[in-house]
Amino acid sequence: MEKKASILDIAKETITMESKAIANLANLLTDDFAKATELIYSSKGRVIITGIGKSAIIANKIVATLNSTGTPAVFMHAADAIHGDLGLILEDDVVICISKSGNTPEIKVLVPLIKNAKNKMIAITGNKESFLGQQADFVLNAYVEQEACPNNLAPTTSTTAQLVMGDALAVSLLKLRGFSSRDFAKYHPGGALGKRLYLRVNDLSSVNQKPQVSLNATLKEVIIEISEKMLGVTAVTEDSKIVGIITDGDLRRMLSKSDEISELTAKDIMGSNPKTIDEDAMAVDAKELMEEYGISQLLVEKNGKYAGVVHLHDLIKEGII
Repeated sequence: MEKKASILDIAKETITMESKAIANLANLLTDDFAKATELIYSSKGRVIITGIGKSAIIANKIVATLNSTGTPAVFMHAADAIHGDLGLILEDDVVICISKSGNTPEIKVLVPLIKNAKNKMIAITGNKESFLGQQADFVLNAYVEQEACPNNLAPTTSTTAQLVMGDALAVSLLKLRGFSSRDFAKYHPGGALGKRLYLRVNDLSSVNQKPQVSLNATLKEVIIEISEKMLGVTAVTEDSKIVGIITDGDLRRMLSKSDEISELTAKDIMGSNPKTIDEDAMAVDAKELMEEYGISQLLVEKNGKYAGVVHLHDLIKEGII
């Protein structure tokens, strides 16, 4: 029990230490942050982000965040850069160098090469007086008092600070660009979130069969239509317009209440106020309607005419639910 308590104490101390260091970053922001953001925003090139060790891992994550929020970015490992990868950097690119100390051997070799190419350089460093800090055009101060590591050696708090500074940069650029949820969906088309933002009702209903019967269809015809189209429902239409709906549940309720069923038609069984949705509506809107009314299907319309069915299972399959 004591061992478990000790572990929790260590975890809490680590989280508290890092959270305080992150909160302090707001106090370290200067005009350099605003100028660096404006430089990237107005640049015709990409953002090249470089670092070594744990800073290289953070650089990769910042690259991913920038790319997904509308700012083209490329990772370049600092060690590989001086062995050929400098060719990644094009004339209009802006370079971000990430280093806690700002004085590592690789950085000291790389920085003059970037300066000679006349690319603008932004430093994310915990030591603004370092070689990197002095050579960079703009410095984003990611200073932390100490690492969460009890020996003050393993990069922990410092890499968290670098990551947060990168997030602050990405979000600032996102807002400058007016990056919308639709833009986000364009860059994330394969994920469930992206689908919620771009998938429309027609994308789902168009691959389903289109069950429909006339007002005068017999009970047998209704049952066959629902069974064959396998959506648990059929629309009742007149002149291609929806006038009613019949579900599996409607059939069961009708059979439990009626003794004489041979003369029944679709008009006698149907619900006359079905919930419908336009085919151009977002799939997530269909989800909300189904949840609001506790139903599993919606009839789909196009220009006021019957166009098909969207089913709860379609939304589940696409990860909308």
